[in-house]
Amino acid sequence: MRCADTNYLLTGHERMSEAQFITIEGIEGVGKSTQCALLANALKQDCGIEIELTREPGGTKLGEAIRSIVLDPNLPPMTGHAELLLMFAARAEHLSKVIRPALSNGRWVICDRFTDATYAYQGGGRNLDNTTISSLEKLVQSGLTPGLTILLDIDVEIALRRLLLRGTTDRFEGEQHDFFERVRASYLKLAENYPNRIVVVDGSPKAGIVHESILSIVRERLS
Repeated sequence: MRCADTNYLLTGHERMSEAQFITIEGIEGVGKSTQCALLANALKQDCGIEIELTREPGGTKLGEAIRSIVLDPNLPPMTGHAELLLMFAARAEHLSKVIRPALSNGRWVICDRFTDATYAYQGGGRNLDNTTISSLEKLVQSGLTPGLTILLDIDVEIALRRLLLRGTTDRFEGEQHDFFERVRASYLKLAENYPNRIVVVDGSPKAGIVHESILSIVRERLS
């Protein structure tokens, strides 16, 4: 990415007038973490934008501790509601300690998953009531939502083959095919319901191609 190609990222006042909150979502194996890092690097190195690169669950010391619990395949199974509450506990801390302070200080936030993942995984995957999730969202977020969400979409079979190549799996990565189909369907429904915020990108090509697609969307949506 070159700032000369994106005038809105060039000049100080226009570029930095408002910090942006961008999330990247998708099922396991779609390449979210890679694309978050590539986008953060492009915005920082080529445009001089201050970036807070973070993830959910996680992003804080407490959040990372919760992440280790939620993803540990060796722990006894937990109920869907226990999982849901842990996600929002981590999110409350994340918003208070990382996301809101970064935005207040003019830094762009790029987050590997956010509340859309809760609707997809706990709502779709675990079949929890979206009304319950919505109530927790209102309590914890007080109206704060991403300005732009990139949904990396990929066929579940391709995603599962990628996971096999990784070797070890966490508690979510070890779920069955039907679970990921429900999660993917929930993500696509969210994109259908919120077209002004969520943009679907094919996650199956090579990382560089996906990265260019994401940069094109950022240029278009945040100009």
